[in-house]
Amino acid sequence: MTTPNPLLSATLPLPFDRIEACHVEPAVAEQKRLAQARLDAIRSPGDSLTFDSVIRALEAATEPLERTLDLVGHLESVATTPELRAAYNAVLPEVSAFFSSIPLDAELWRTVSQYADSEEGKQLTGHRARLLKKTIDGFRRHGAALSADDKAQLSELEVELAKATTKFGEHVLDATNAFELVITDEKRLAGLPASAVAYARGLAESKGIAGYRLTLQAPSVIPVLTYLDDRGIREQIWRAYNGRATSGEHNNRSLLDEVLALRRRKAKLLGHADFADFALEDRMAKHGATARRFVDDLRRRTSEAFERERLELASFAATLEHGPVIAPWDVGYLAEKQRRAQYDLDEEQLRPYFGLDRVLAGAFELAHRLYGVEIVRTTGIPTWDDAVQTYEIREAGQRLGMFYADLLPRENKRPGAWMQGLVLGRRRDDGRRDPHVGLICGNLTPPSGSRPSLLTHAEVETIFHEFGHLLHHLLTEVESRSIGGTNVAWDFVELPSQIMENWCWERQALDLFAEHFETGERLPDELYTRMNRARNFRSASAMMRQLGFADVDLALHTEYDAARDGDVVEYCRRRMQPFAPTTLPESFAMICSFSHLFSSPTGYAAGYYSYKWAEVLDADAFTAFQAAGLFDRATGERFRREILAVGDAREADESFRAFMGRDPDLQALLRRSALAS
Repeated sequence: MTTPNPLLSATLPLPFDRIEACHVEPAVAEQKRLAQARLDAIRSPGDSLTFDSVIRALEAATEPLERTLDLVGHLESVATTPELRAAYNAVLPEVSAFFSSIPLDAELWRTVSQYADSEEGKQLTGHRARLLKKTIDGFRRHGAALSADDKAQLSELEVELAKATTKFGEHVLDATNAFELVITDEKRLAGLPASAVAYARGLAESKGIAGYRLTLQAPSVIPVLTYLDDRGIREQIWRAYNGRATSGEHNNRSLLDEVLALRRRKAKLLGHADFADFALEDRMAKHGATARRFVDDLRRRTSEAFERERLELASFAATLEHGPVIAPWDVGYLAEKQRRAQYDLDEEQLRPYFGLDRVLAGAFELAHRLYGVEIVRTTGIPTWDDAVQTYEIREAGQRLGMFYADLLPRENKRPGAWMQGLVLGRRRDDGRRDPHVGLICGNLTPPSGSRPSLLTHAEVETIFHEFGHLLHHLLTEVESRSIGGTNVAWDFVELPSQIMENWCWERQALDLFAEHFETGERLPDELYTRMNRARNFRSASAMMRQLGFADVDLALHTEYDAARDGDVVEYCRRRMQPFAPTTLPESFAMICSFSHLFSSPTGYAAGYYSYKWAEVLDADAFTAFQAAGLFDRATGERFRREILAVGDAREADESFRAFMGRDPDLQALLRRSALAS
């Protein structure tokens, strides 16, 4: 008896434990066939054009195929194998071609346009009117009005972009995993916290190696660059991390040129001056020039404080007899010593109060107080790894959704932290809604020996950040998945996530979860005071670092010309130098591992400014909670109703004004960062 393909019957709970590489190509082929049949039915609608027969049917036509790709793509990012990667790569070109063909289908475009011009189409209101507008805009943005020859060219570009960006991300993962530095003499680890030493020992033991193993995963890199006394090892790790995917079989140099050229050609073909104008057309900024002015304005407001911090670090280094030259691999190390001297604060002092389970419980309790929801652990749900935990989110006894939490590093898992919405539940005829399904992933400090996972405060912020994205997905009330949940303007999507980080600095919120993992003692007032005093330590440097990423991103997608500007890696180093606190060596090539920009056809390309743009929004929006009370239910319900629930059912600036009653205030971010009074 033939075992059913789990990707063809991906009902809840999702069959993550049964999906194998051999299922991918048959499932995609069948889902693509069924999607095409549904699209054909829309192209020949008969006598009646209705919202359900055209717009809703169009959205539903590809949903099973998209879910299949989401599941496979997710597994490839968290539990990759050579076989799964090969299967995923095998279907990407045909799937990319299929999706790019939809807005290029003249008959389909004619049907959608006719419905938009119909009496019913013109009278739509609310989220239905918004969905129709977004559908029409989407067709136009993706080439519906192009000539036949240009449509064929665009389709080819989309396929090549999908292939190149997928390969870019694979190279980053493989290059990250290919590096290891084994230390046999524990004395060379002087300065490294006990937790990091234990982690390095565990990494070595996992490979059957004697000694201590350092890798390019965040729980290894960050402690080394922050605490390790051995300057030679710091340099080796820094160079390896910022030189990933630059040579050998994992070399991304040529892919950078290829992706930029493909994006440039795509933008020109669609009538835009550059890729930034194309990418930002449906975002809050609208144009690359607006994003550029925003970045330049913040840089101007930050530069004086940045220069002051740079000189202060140099002066402090001189007191340690460090020498006249501060290298990039010295900055984090010296800054940590400077912070200890100024504020008597060692981040490692905070770890015992931030056990992973307690931090999660605190985030869940915050959601309960603000939005009235309850989050409970579940069992018996299939997952892709034994370390993955599953939860349900409920309100008034009704299940709103469920989610997976995969928060610890593995070698078969890509770096970083992220949230993904897997299913947007629909409302049934009886009024009940099917559950939303999402996930959060991270690479946080794992348990070590008898010690549980104990986090840095930055890792606590990471959990709250990704949980904010998750709530945006799980609390949506929009019926249409393409404008529901996190499917909002890219420079607005970080508002629900970044605002959550604010509570990680508030005494009342920390008291929900910050307790010593052994004694149960709450975070001492004296330690909290020192932590808060140090909050804006080198805040201008942190601001400039993010602005440097945003600047080089916009430059690559608006200005860069290989014939004029030369090698793209060297160009990026030159662009980022003014934003760096010290001289970047010629080998600096972090752009080759900048997955945010280059591991998907669009992603954050021309949109990295969004983090700071949304930070303006979150700093300002949080003032409403500060004024009303950190756990004020009425303010929480208003944020849920006007921001989380509405998705993209209206323009993002309208949603912000609905919550705050006015446009955003840039000064709120500058005040929070101690860059303005």
